[in-house]
Amino acid sequence: MQDTLRITEIFYSLQGETRTSGLPTVFVRLTGCPLRCQYCDTAYAFSGGQIMTLDSIVERIAAYKPRYVCVTGGEPLAQPNCLPLLRRLCDAGYEVSLETSGALDISKTDIRVSRVVDLKTPGSAEVARNRYDNMAQLTRNDQVKFVICSREDYDWAVSKLIEYGLSDRVDEVLFSPAHQQVSSRQLADWIVADNLPVRMQLQLHKIVWNDEPGH
Repeated sequence: MQDTLRITEIFYSLQGETRTSGLPTVFVRLTGCPLRCQYCDTAYAFSGGQIMTLDSIVERIAAYKPRYVCVTGGEPLAQPNCLPLLRRLCDAGYEVSLETSGALDISKTDIRVSRVVDLKTPGSAEVARNRYDNMAQLTRNDQVKFVICSREDYDWAVSKLIEYGLSDRVDEVLFSPAHQQVSSRQLADWIVADNLPVRMQLQLHKIVWNDEPGH
């Protein structure tokens, strides 16, 4: 039997976050996630989906002729065959990113992949799931993301930024305001006041398409 993955959707859009924000990207959204963050905006990917072979996934991606491919979820690393998919996408010459919760081991992912590791803040309701062993695996090709739900979350994120020397360890440290919990103005003011070596990001796809499906 061929290697397979359970896929929620494959679509072509603009990357809304991370260092490639604004660039046309194919998204491969894997089904399933062991976490339940209180601000999750992709709960529809927790279950269902369609079983696809790796060959058919790669073929579907190639049809878009993309430069960038983002493997996301759910939690992609919850499916073991995510690893060979990432390897195949890198071999095909794409610039590949992986969006992961940070709760699972990232050490076996292809080093060519830019791993976007989401360190869960206390306000996420899943802070206990953070796998801090992953911090030692990070390289300058990787990115670390914090979703900020409150001033307490912000202060916690700053403490992790310092503790793990993240601004020197990874390519980008990303701070995002949690929708309807912290305003973009508040977060911007905090970052500027503290002169933090981080990039504040908004979800471009939500601004452009108002969270319509397929974007």
